[in-house]
Amino acid sequence: MATDTDSTPSDSPSPSTAENPLNSGDDGISDKVRSDRELLKRAQAEGKTLRAYVKLSGPGWLQSAITLGGGSLAGSLFLGVLGGTSMLWLQLVAIVFGVIMLSAISYVTLSTGRRPFEAINSEINPALGWGWLIATAMANMIFCMPQFSLCYDALDKNLFNIGGGGGLGDSTTAKWTTTILLLFAASFVVLLNVRQGKAAKFFDMFLKALIGMIVICFVGVAILLFSQGQISIGAILMGMIPDFSQWSSPAGELGAVVSQLSPEANEFWTTKLVTSQRSVMIAAAATAVGINMTFLLPYSMLARGWDKPFRGLARFDLSTGMAIPFVLVTGCVVIAASASFHNRIDDQLASNDLAVMQESPTFAKVEGDLMARVNLELGEEAASTSDEEKLQMIAALPVEEKRVAAALVKRDAFQLSQTLAPLLGEKKAKLVFGLGVFGMGFSTIIILMLINGYVFREMLSMPDANGPFIVGVIVAGLSGASWVALWTDAGTRFWLAIFASTFAVMLLPIAYVTFFLMMNSRRILGDEMPTGGRRWGWNIAMGAAVLGAIAAAATSIYDKAYDASQPAAFPTVMTLLGVYTVAVIGGFWWRAKHAVSA
Repeated sequence: MATDTDSTPSDSPSPSTAENPLNSGDDGISDKVRSDRELLKRAQAEGKTLRAYVKLSGPGWLQSAITLGGGSLAGSLFLGVLGGTSMLWLQLVAIVFGVIMLSAISYVTLSTGRRPFEAINSEINPALGWGWLIATAMANMIFCMPQFSLCYDALDKNLFNIGGGGGLGDSTTAKWTTTILLLFAASFVVLLNVRQGKAAKFFDMFLKALIGMIVICFVGVAILLFSQGQISIGAILMGMIPDFSQWSSPAGELGAVVSQLSPEANEFWTTKLVTSQRSVMIAAAATAVGINMTFLLPYSMLARGWDKPFRGLARFDLSTGMAIPFVLVTGCVVIAASASFHNRIDDQLASNDLAVMQESPTFAKVEGDLMARVNLELGEEAASTSDEEKLQMIAALPVEEKRVAAALVKRDAFQLSQTLAPLLGEKKAKLVFGLGVFGMGFSTIIILMLINGYVFREMLSMPDANGPFIVGVIVAGLSGASWVALWTDAGTRFWLAIFASTFAVMLLPIAYVTFFLMMNSRRILGDEMPTGGRRWGWNIAMGAAVLGAIAAAATSIYDKAYDASQPAAFPTVMTLLGVYTVAVIGGFWWRAKHAVSA
């Protein structure tokens, strides 16, 4: 990506309270901004910016706290199950594109000092601005639900199970009690950020410590696997090389397994694998940078009083505070899942004896796919064949087909900790995975609530008011806490993260296209708009990110609209697309008319 050379921080006074839209009016804020500018100025003069950047970093860590959530964990697990280490490249590419777009957002915001929502509505298209705002609010409330359930599962299945404990149990009372405690704890942490001063500094330190704990937990597991010879460094390096053929063909060792099957079986299992593979690729890419993250970044920077001199710090913050932790954690989860589940099958499931096969802990989960395979082979005779005969045919299927069926079973982090217990020790496995998973869920709850506070301020055109902020925080928190009433099935709670991620990727192009337009708008950037080679560099990098987001969204919309199990999906999706398309066209017409009259 092309970079721009920031001017040395000047001695000009920091923005006034009126100019900083998120400044609560505390005079100490301006003093802090002035002090930060002086620190940057001295660091640049001495050629020692690294220490200053590390000290002043913050918004990038907020991004890290939200991107390392249940969706990232679920997506990384399934990537490892389906493709082994061969799909490590996907999240690396996704986060690079995310950093490019977030860098563009920070450039626009810090160059102009304007609130993005106001700038989009007045200078580009109010339909894009309101679509961005509403989509962010919806994503906040949807994403909060799986994070609460993820925290509960971490406590129940891992942390409260250490030393022979029985966990929290599956009672509604236990769920509501734990959820309410989590809600109060998250609300307290979020409100620390509002108070500024030492409270806000503690908020930053708490988040950095939480993310550090997550990184240590999962990186430690990967290092141990490597030291025990469970993974190959060569395979990891090869997995970092992008392989776009995985969009349409089975990845990893399963590709070779499927190729050994009969033509009929090959076609059947390839379709199954590629469909699941494509879905999880979209979900994994979506969790790298979601639409609500594009809203958080500019407002968290404005809240700190950052402006033009902080542009270099913003890029550093995104690269170190967000990208590096994301790549480390998700990569290590893929590696651990690959070592435990990829192309693996238990002895019972591999047996040709039906009674033995039915004793497998995964039999119930693979039975549906295996039955569909048998029905395909039977053809017209399937209707007249008894279930018992079909089960015998399932048991007689080649072990390779059963391997593929096992790969389609969704696993969770708690099953992963169980498979690694012999290597880590049962207590250590539960502690490491429990802390890591809980940290991912709780940090994301905090940030989703924080973003919703910013959203409500903008929605009510009260950018410096604490009342709307607190209401937005509470709304997101209560929505997340409602998981107890809305999602009670233990198997679907964890994987709600994947479905929510698919929803988010449908909305992400709204933000990407909008900020692409802003980066090329002289009305917004004036003399700060990149020119010449820098403009070409920005546009090529952003264009690739925009095309990637649109392609992922189009695939997701197509898959959802033509989902045979959901007949109402097509008219619903098409209606939403049609209404929003008309709104965007109308927004551009309104903007053109407004510009002419002005």
